[in-house]
Amino acid sequence: MEELILSILVHNSSGVLTRVSGLFARRGYNIDSLTVGPTSTEGVSRMTVVAQGDQQILEQIEKQLRKLEDVIEIFALPRVSSVYRELLMVKVEADQSTRADIVSIVDIFRAKIVDVSPDSLVVEVTGDHSKINGLLAMLDGFNIVEIVRTGLAGISRGLSDFDIKKVENK
Repeated sequence: MEELILSILVHNSSGVLTRVSGLFARRGYNIDSLTVGPTSTEGVSRMTVVAQGDQQILEQIEKQLRKLEDVIEIFALPRVSSVYRELLMVKVEADQSTRADIVSIVDIFRAKIVDVSPDSLVVEVTGDHSKINGLLAMLDGFNIVEIVRTGLAGISRGLSDFDIKKVENK
């Protein structure tokens, strides 16, 4: 199976997320990760969608997305020419005997402790998939109470064709 990571510019209107996710559901495709947020252009949002399948399925996904009215532009984000990040917040049980060990692991991964209570710590880390999974693996020996993990957010390296068009049109 291959992975497809798409950056999709859409009109920021009600129902757009339903229409995009519905396209996947109707065709029996799974969305591995989906993040959405506004862009610097008013009324435009960016979706980062991760899906897996064979080459034919992935091409079909992209073609079907292009047909949606709300879709302005679609960019593939290949691993070799893009930057990806995820956010993880993890609540770990921490008493006096385990707190120092957890703090040491957090420091190694350049993560942050964003909440401290007498019986737990909330750790925040951003990074690529392997960094997030590495931190979780190191915390595996502790009692992880709760995990909140965002989907993948990605951006192309350098100026893409779309970025250049925007610069030229200014």
